[in-house]
Amino acid sequence: MTTVETGSPAPAAATGEETAASGTPAPMLLRGLAFGAARSAALRAAARLGVADALGSAPATAEELARSVGAEPGPLRRLLRALACQGVFTERVDGTFAHTELSRLLREDEEHSLKDVVLWCTEPWTWEVWPLLDEAVRTGGNVVEGLYGKGFFQYLNEDAPASAAVFNRAMTRSSEQSARDVAAALDLSGAESVVDIGGGQGHVLASLLEKYPDVRGVLMDLPKVVEHADARLLPGGALAGRARTVGGDCREDIPVHADVYVIKNVLEWDDDSTRRALANIRAAARPGARVVAIENLVDDTPSMPFTSAMDLLLLLNVGGAKHTERSLSERLDAAGLVIDTVRRINPYLHAFECRVPE
Repeated sequence: MTTVETGSPAPAAATGEETAASGTPAPMLLRGLAFGAARSAALRAAARLGVADALGSAPATAEELARSVGAEPGPLRRLLRALACQGVFTERVDGTFAHTELSRLLREDEEHSLKDVVLWCTEPWTWEVWPLLDEAVRTGGNVVEGLYGKGFFQYLNEDAPASAAVFNRAMTRSSEQSARDVAAALDLSGAESVVDIGGGQGHVLASLLEKYPDVRGVLMDLPKVVEHADARLLPGGALAGRARTVGGDCREDIPVHADVYVIKNVLEWDDDSTRRALANIRAAARPGARVVAIENLVDDTPSMPFTSAMDLLLLLNVGGAKHTERSLSERLDAAGLVIDTVRRINPYLHAFECRVPE
């Protein structure tokens, strides 16, 4: 297997010497970490109030922003001050507030907006499961079933439809943003067909078909998901002549033959589900077919703080896990796939290029 450089080393764990050198004493640093929930809550409040959308290119006072978002000036100033300490907005000498690179990502009209992702990561159910992390660590299983009496996605769809809607928006936005990077990174030269396994609404597939006009594609996901596929893939869409959708669960069967199988951000369930999905790909794929597994990694990459947090959240809600390069490689090897390269697609996604042996 050829492995491509995946990123610079992650920062070392904070020690007394390092915190002293940075000017932050270790006790104060730990206190700040313990209040991480306050930072999450502040981000959520700003997103729900629409503060970043209300703040334009010119600085504004807390009073002006409060009028725009329907809030009290005093509490809003305190919220902005707490966020400015983290680099989200900046407070100027004259008392006005202005955008920063981080705060602009909370705007709806920002191309790389993370507003929906921020809301998803701070939905009400997250505040109920995080305090049970020690239980999940002790047992190795999810806590959602014990808390709500049903699986996570069943709970979302039946009991928390507003949160399910936030999830769908966040996943759609993230998929749209990453699809361009995936399409730019994958070379389908010589391939006639590609299938996107668990591909959601099909943004990755649509981007690949646009890049390769001679390739046909299949989007496979649960029936209720593919019903709402990207309009480009559906009847009447620009790519409809070369695309079709298949409703199904890749853990049960993959009734699709193709030259290239793409599976992105799916192999993070519990081990049994991951094993079954890979076994079904291996069974469906012809000898010589390519399999491209695309995942976030909890290795030494720039996305390590976010991905390691998501890793813990997956433990809590579905009993899943984000992978290291080694752990995913082991699962791909066990499925009988030959790994040719592992390379970074963007700061938070890596592609494992595999093939089915002849």
